[in-house]
Amino acid sequence: MSEPLLLHDSDNGLLRTVVVGAGEAGVALARDLHRVSSFGLEPVGFLDDDPGKAGRRYGGRKVLGTLADLEEVLERTGADVVVVAIPSMPSHEVKQLGLRAAALGATVLHLPPFLSVLQRQIAGTDMRALQIGPLIGRPEMHVVSRHARDAIAGKRVLVTGAGGSIGSELCRQVYGFGPEQLIMLDHDESNLHRTQLELWGEALLDTENTVVADIRDSERLFQLFRDHRPQIVFHAAALKHLPVLEQHPCEGVKSNVRGTQNLVEAAVVHDVERFVLISTDKAANPASVLGATKRLAELVLESQQPASTVLTAVRFGNVLGSRGSLLHVVRDQLASGTPVTITHPDVSRFFMTIEEAVGLVLEAARMSHGSATYVLDMGEPVRIVDLVHNFAGLLNVRDVHVKYTGLRPGEKLTEELFGAGEEATPTDHPRISMTVAPPPPAGFRAGLQELYDAAAHNRPDEVFRHLRRLVPEYSPTPGLVSACAPYPDDF
Repeated sequence: MSEPLLLHDSDNGLLRTVVVGAGEAGVALARDLHRVSSFGLEPVGFLDDDPGKAGRRYGGRKVLGTLADLEEVLERTGADVVVVAIPSMPSHEVKQLGLRAAALGATVLHLPPFLSVLQRQIAGTDMRALQIGPLIGRPEMHVVSRHARDAIAGKRVLVTGAGGSIGSELCRQVYGFGPEQLIMLDHDESNLHRTQLELWGEALLDTENTVVADIRDSERLFQLFRDHRPQIVFHAAALKHLPVLEQHPCEGVKSNVRGTQNLVEAAVVHDVERFVLISTDKAANPASVLGATKRLAELVLESQQPASTVLTAVRFGNVLGSRGSLLHVVRDQLASGTPVTITHPDVSRFFMTIEEAVGLVLEAARMSHGSATYVLDMGEPVRIVDLVHNFAGLLNVRDVHVKYTGLRPGEKLTEELFGAGEEATPTDHPRISMTVAPPPPAGFRAGLQELYDAAAHNRPDEVFRHLRRLVPEYSPTPGLVSACAPYPDDF
């Protein structure tokens, strides 16, 4: 099998980039990106529909073709980023470019309208969102390979939690790979409305592609699988905010464990080819209800022995840019001049961008041939206080006041990627490892049923007891203080 194409140029660690538009904005942007390496992009040439610019050089970079040549140019140059430097380009045309680029595993970025460029004074400033490296201590990786398209194209694909941050990004990238049908499932019709609007430019919610359903409802799920016959399932629906689940463990069990089992059983009965569960690094030696319920969700997959369905889990670190994530709250706190709240001076986390997270999911779908859990190499954990100061620097905020609130119940100082008894095994992707854990112990199914009964009757003390028995490595932490910091942990 051929090696996946990595995002970075092997010579200088920068992302090979094609600039759409060889006008003044495009030429200035290419110059700035080349001059300021912290943007992480290295322009390799332009695309422009002006016949008079064909083959000409601007700032040492050649016009490689027209917009119609996008796919051929991406293949020829090995570029994995496309920057649209035509601020007046209609959004629907930018969206089409994005879908075409995504089909080859590339990412499209777009300069804002002309007025925004004037307000920021220089075009390059609008690319500051790309400076992920200083925040997470490593370059951003383009995880998904160009071979991922083969796992999706022409298939019927179901995404649960399609209205959420990860689910909606999954829908965008899957849609770009040309599935036969993309089925978007969520229990929140408002979120589905937003996702459909982003994908199709309209959101009437009157098509078979959008499904309002609750993963806790087993009969409803079996009906949907019978009607739609999905071949690939990406399971992103979950309750995921750590402090909320510490307060409401029964709800975590109902959604994260029972909901997953409902989906897995429907998938196996209806001969789904691949089922990918989105888990979290908090499932490794869990200290929280979130981690314990997601570890149980992984064990639900491992307890199945289907004849034809491949069951796979992927573990995320904290996802930058997802709804309710840390940077959103820090940005608001910095803007208002209030102290930035951090739980502990030494608390650290593994971080991913939302593009890396979805790329990991797509690669897991491509690579998996049996039950396993996949983990992205996210480098070393990043101290939250360092991330906050680096983020403030990108926003040109000089004075940062930090208030330490103490670790919350269920929080660790540092997360882990692999739990007790798990060993990292290399895959054909140099930055993705996998682990195959031992099967669940005897009596697992009976123990699950007891857990479900306790959750159904809303008995949190019993739920905690059953979680500790079913996940022996689960070691709840009480936290240093009872007050919760205002931002949630998010994966």
